[in-house]
Amino acid sequence: MNPRWSKIVFGAMLVLLAMNFLSCGTDRKLAQITIQPPSATFLTPTVDPNNVIVYTALGEFIHPPLTKDISSRVTWKTDVPGLVTITGGSVTPAGGCGIADISASMMDHGNLIIAYATATVDDPTNPICPGGNASHGVVTVNLIGNGTVSSSPAGITCPGACGAQFNVGDIIVLNAAPETGHTFGSWSGCPSGNVLPTCTITVPQGSVNVTATFI
Repeated sequence: MNPRWSKIVFGAMLVLLAMNFLSCGTDRKLAQITIQPPSATFLTPTVDPNNVIVYTALGEFIHPPLTKDISSRVTWKTDVPGLVTITGGSVTPAGGCGIADISASMMDHGNLIIAYATATVDDPTNPICPGGNASHGVVTVNLIGNGTVSSSPAGITCPGACGAQFNVGDIIVLNAAPETGHTFGSWSGCPSGNVLPTCTITVPQGSVNVTATFI
């Protein structure tokens, strides 16, 4: 090949490689969101600006892979606005006690990506609250990916109700069901193992949190 043409072809290849590199760098696709911490507890329902828990949304991107804090870019919501208030990732009690779902969502490349965490508002002096009755324990579920988790006996239908109180010593079976086009990946924090789509928990005093990951 003519040396002059060789230089032109080589230069064109370099341009194409550079364009592809820049495209990858600016067109990262959001694969999933995780929320840290996956669960947290307020030890008092006192409405106080200093009584706050800060949640962080971490986005996992591909093409190329990258994990970064996207807390300021997601939409934060709670399913029980009368129990907690949420501003950005900062959550404070609104009075009362119970368990609320915290969600962080974001549209990316036409897809809605969403993650869930839980916030428990406690009051040890109130017997109907999680910490006020030694015969009750709290089970909470964190979702990563596209799927649902339900409990038997009933109480948890996540997303929507990712935490519930049960009697201490009860056997709770969590069943993970992936959405169409997805599969169950694993459990984290499940006492009975981390592979099967079911997780069996003997309810303890206090609380137990498990995470279901779908891929």
